[in-house]
Amino acid sequence: MFAELRALTPKQRSAFLASFLGWTLDAFDFFLLTFVIPDIAREFSVAVADVAEALFLTLAMRPVGAFVFGLLAERFGRRPILMLDILLYSALELATAFSTSLEMLLVFRALFGLAMGGEWGLGASLAFETVPPKARGIVSGILQEGYAVGNLLAAIVFVALFNTIGWRGMFVVGVLPAFLVVYLRLHVEESPVWVATRANREKFLQSIWQSIRGRWGLFFYVVVLMACFNSLSHGSQDLFPTYLRLQHHLDTQATSVITAVGNFGAITGGVLFGILSERIGRKRGIILAALLTLVTIYPWAFGATPVVVAVGAFLVQLAVQGAWGIVPAHLNELAPEGTRGTFPGFTYQLGNLLASRNQVLQAKLADPARAVFGLPGSSYGFALALVTGISALLLIVITWFGPERKGIAFAGQEGEPADPERQLGPAEPLNAAR
Repeated sequence: MFAELRALTPKQRSAFLASFLGWTLDAFDFFLLTFVIPDIAREFSVAVADVAEALFLTLAMRPVGAFVFGLLAERFGRRPILMLDILLYSALELATAFSTSLEMLLVFRALFGLAMGGEWGLGASLAFETVPPKARGIVSGILQEGYAVGNLLAAIVFVALFNTIGWRGMFVVGVLPAFLVVYLRLHVEESPVWVATRANREKFLQSIWQSIRGRWGLFFYVVVLMACFNSLSHGSQDLFPTYLRLQHHLDTQATSVITAVGNFGAITGGVLFGILSERIGRKRGIILAALLTLVTIYPWAFGATPVVVAVGAFLVQLAVQGAWGIVPAHLNELAPEGTRGTFPGFTYQLGNLLASRNQVLQAKLADPARAVFGLPGSSYGFALALVTGISALLLIVITWFGPERKGIAFAGQEGEPADPERQLGPAEPLNAAR
């Protein structure tokens, strides 16, 4: 099952590891905030929904970062711009610790979102332009679950250090990703696809425009697809610790343990569905994972005991991140040649922008839902279940009608032969992936 990973050369392995760690530590810095929302709200004497605006601003600024850093990566290479991006988001994470008001914190989180938005597209393009096509499925699954590993690390830091260092100390710990730059500098080489096309990079804006022109259907389709994906992911994750603390009244340790259980499910699902997508195709894998999400929501959102909620969290995140584990490969394969530093990350983050009010909506829905439906206590579980369920249904429909280009060759690579049996729904309904 892991033969493709073992077959990677040292150069390919280093690029993959750097991309994985970059996304892991980026997610780690993001999720630190999700564990301390109630504490920040108490210190600044504001509502939880007011602090949740920080999550919205982070997500809303990510498309800007994806576009800016993506363009820089098309011109100057994936590796140096990735290093710059990691240094920037680490510095902004540290700055958050010194916020003296909610307004200052919101500004720092918006700027953090700009830097966070750049990392995924840069890391994914570096990895997928380096590894061979046959390894894309498993690399995609593991790479995307750097997000879950980052969440898991944040949970570990929360349970181990929060009671000692408080919420400000959590963000000081968040400066640690800056040290990844040393590894990038010493062990990682530039993308061979970027090097092979370097001669054309001086006119990179013209090249990008020529690649995108006539493919606007594809562009808007992927943005809508990623809006569904991001609504599913953030809708099931970002307020989950708040749900555990405020609805189930769990302490720091129990909240961290259940969140960690969910992230073990996420890592398992990402790897399994990434591998599975090499056999059944990207689209079938995504749809199967979304269907699994629908049948596992109830114990996760409405479980009466921590054990039931923990089991539900494992299953839901296995399914949610199982679908997500296919995304890096799927988007890089759909991207027009010459735009891989920009197209996947920018469309991903534009979709994120469309879904970026999820957390605020869920926070504001909790109490009214309790009143309307007669639910006991705060109804964060209902809000999480509603958004996650709708998102999964929309993802199934949007994926069904979209294109797939599994195994297509990138510049300087040999692709896989087309297999029409792996297509599900219309193969090229947008006339945009050719």
